[in-house]
This record gives sequence, structure tokens and C-alpha cells, in this order.
Amino acid sequence: MTKTNNTEAAPLKNFLEIPYDGLEALNLEAAEAAVKLTQAELEKKYCDYLRREKRLKAVTVCFTDIEGRFHMLDYDKQFFLAANDNLTFDGSSIRGFSAQKESDLRLGMDWGSIVWLPSDVFGPGKVIMFATVLNRDRSLYDADFRARLAELAKEIKRTKGLTANVAAEVEGFLVKGVNAEQSYNEVNGFELISTGGYYHSLPLDPLKKFIDTAAEAQRAMGFRNEKDHPEVAPSQFELNFSFAHAVRACDLIQLYRLVCRQVAANMGMTATFLPKPVSGVNGSGMHLNLSFAKNGRNVFHDAKGEDGLSKEAWGAVSRILNHAQELSLVLNSSVNAYRRLDPHFEAPNQIKVSSVDRGAMVRIPAGNERSARLEIRSVGPDANPYLALFALISAALYGEPLTKDETKRDRVRYLPGNILDALRVFRASEFMKRTLGEGPHEKYAYHKQAAADRSPKELGTIVKSSEVLFHHDVTTQMLWHKF
Repeated sequence: MTKTNNTEAAPLKNFLEIPYDGLEALNLEAAEAAVKLTQAELEKKYCDYLRREKRLKAVTVCFTDIEGRFHMLDYDKQFFLAANDNLTFDGSSIRGFSAQKESDLRLGMDWGSIVWLPSDVFGPGKVIMFATVLNRDRSLYDADFRARLAELAKEIKRTKGLTANVAAEVEGFLVKGVNAEQSYNEVNGFELISTGGYYHSLPLDPLKKFIDTAAEAQRAMGFRNEKDHPEVAPSQFELNFSFAHAVRACDLIQLYRLVCRQVAANMGMTATFLPKPVSGVNGSGMHLNLSFAKNGRNVFHDAKGEDGLSKEAWGAVSRILNHAQELSLVLNSSVNAYRRLDPHFEAPNQIKVSSVDRGAMVRIPAGNERSARLEIRSVGPDANPYLALFALISAALYGEPLTKDETKRDRVRYLPGNILDALRVFRASEFMKRTLGEGPHEKYAYHKQAAADRSPKELGTIVKSSEVLFHHDVTTQMLWHKF
């Protein structure tokens, strides 16, 4: 037999593939470096790495529009190294981002956000980084709430010495078929994977295989996993990861949803983050656990305070509850989200705080000096996490406190029962206009109104095709142009 030469024997492709334990070490080290190093130091560190690592082919750059959709584009590594200070894109082509007159937008790299991806989930030879959206003159684009949240974090650190820490509990449903949302019809609905419930799933059934695979990928990506399990409803899941500062927490939420969707697609299924994809069972939430730290100390903890919370924590509760109805459109951002706010299914639709009542918008979990926090339960899993936290932190620190009228009997207030009522309150809110800015406030309301107009005012008990197909996070952009 004739021996082939070495060139013929060599593999045609040799792209970077890192074992999961190596990935976890890399990603945890990167998260620590992001806190310790300046942007200039981080840029040098990772540009040097990209030049050295010959097996990397591309850098995936991602950003989030005002409604919360996650956008990604790949730059060839050599081009990225040469031109990362002049990356541009056409914002007018993205619904929910900019008008035609704002078509040329820039991307500024957040060098501390680099994540190495599991090659068996996402393919080999890539890393992902988050970008800040900039105007032509390189000023911050006011509808990029990742950038706005980062600026708010800097402001409260500078003026109050505070760091906002956030842990998210994001629920979703696993349903049969790839692209099940795009092919949804209200006659057949979604076909569930599992008929089990809370914590109930055989180790090798499809739901548990999905959860295990997604959890392994998250762990490798530096999420610092805590626990994962089937949720209350059939085919529902929740994978928990540790708290982080506000911007990184939101980045992890976006990556979490991306991982779940990709893992499900790889398995021939769909992970959906519609708040209420199936009538008659519990919906999905995105509980945001919020606390503030100062000089490394949790300022929400007071062992002698009511429910173990400090006066600062109770002040934040008062301000959030006072602005609850105005916040609702940001926290519950879709037509479908208002199905979830149904008191028959542990829905957090009551504007109150409680340590035990899961119908309360704000719950006080049992905690200590490290874990004392507020759990905002009314947030839908399809909300823009950056916008939601920007609004919640602003309300907690700068809102008006709730005042009690001693001449009137206490009555429980409720969150809006549909998106039209939420829109009306949001549009009339001077607090939200001032907090978001008039331009983003109007832009957000415009897109939410467009979604509302595509569904009936009375939704009834069946999940309508329109609230799925015209949902902002379901990729059916062609339908919006044909409506």
C-alpha cells in the first residue's frame, strides 16, 4: 500500500474545541479578570490571545434590542483584530431598535464579557462577546439598556457606594418539535414533552436529558450553577445559577435563554420562554432577586429588622410597590405575559410584599447577612432583563415611596390584567418617561402597541396564534411586514 504524504493525512479543519473542565476554568478566570482589570488591559489581554490562538476562526458579537431580542453576528477573527474599533451595523433593519434616519450605528466591545462556548452545543472555533451600541459619534445609544444599566451601576457606585447584586430564576417550557413557536396554531397548541411536575422526572427522560445537557453547558460557561429541576407545570424547567452584579446577571440571562434554545434544537425540540404557552397550568416567570451591597456588606440585611430586612430594604420595597403598575409593561412585556398573572396559578399579581404569599409581587425569602434580598416575582421570562433591572433599580433608589391614606381602608391593589391597561399606565407615567427618557419611552410603547394590535382585546382561555407568532422573541419577522 502506498503511503500518503503528511499533507494528505492532516485534517482539513482544526478548530478550537476545549473540554468542559477547561472551559469552566477559562470562563471563571475571565469573569474575575473583568472585575480586576481596566477595559484597556482587557483589550490587550484578549487581542493577544486571539492572535496566538490559531484554532479560533471567528468572534461572535452580541447585543440586545429594546424589546429584549438577542442579536448575534460573527466577525472573522483577522478582520475583528484589525477593525474592532470601527464595527458598524444597520440599526434600521432591526425591529425595535432604530428608525431609518438612525441606520448607521456602531458596536463598542465590552472586553470583559468574553465567553468560551461548548463546541458540541455551538460548534467549534468561536468565542462570544457583548457589545455596547453607540451612535455615529460614539455616544451611547439611548435605547441600548445594557449600556444604560452599566451607566446606572457606575452612578450608584459613585454617588451611594452601592453595588446591585442580582440572581435570576428563569423558567421555561420544553415542547416537541424544532421551531414549535413558528408553527404554532391554537387548535393543536404545543405538544408537551413531559406529564410530570415539580422535581418529577426520570433521570433519562427527554426533559431531564435536556436539563442535564443545558446545565453542563452553563457550568462550562462559568454560570456557577446552583440547582436545576423540572418545575410545577408539565414540561417546565428551571436552572438556577449564582448571583452577579447587575450587568453580568443580565448577560447570563441572555446566554441562559440562548443555551436552552440551542440545546433543545439540537435534541429536536423547542425551549420556549413564553410566559403562558399552555392554558390551565402554571406559567413561567423570571424571578429577580435583588440586593445592594456597600463595602462588601449586604445593606438589605438587619437581623433585628422586620423579616430580617433593613430600613434601606423596606424603603426599596415601598418605592417599587408605589410604581408597580407603571413598571408592569417593562416587567410583563408581551400580550401573552398577562395570561400568567392569573391568581388561580400562584400568579404574583398582587401589589404587596410578603414573606409567605406567592401571590405577592415582592416576596421576602428567608435569608441571612449574605443572602437577604427582595424577590420580584412578577417579571415574565420574555422581558428585556437589562431594561427590567434598569427600571427596578431606578424605582428602588429614586422612586417615590408608597404613602398610606389613614382615612381609607386598606385594599389590595393589582397589576394590570392585560397589555392594553399596562400600556395606558406606562404612557401616562411621568416617572417612566423621566427614568427611560422620552425617546426610549415612546419607542418601547410603540412596539408594545404594535403587538397588542395584532391580538384580540379579549384573549379568552385558548392561547391565540397571534400572541405566539407576533411575540417579540419569536423569530417570525416576515409576518410583521405582512400583517
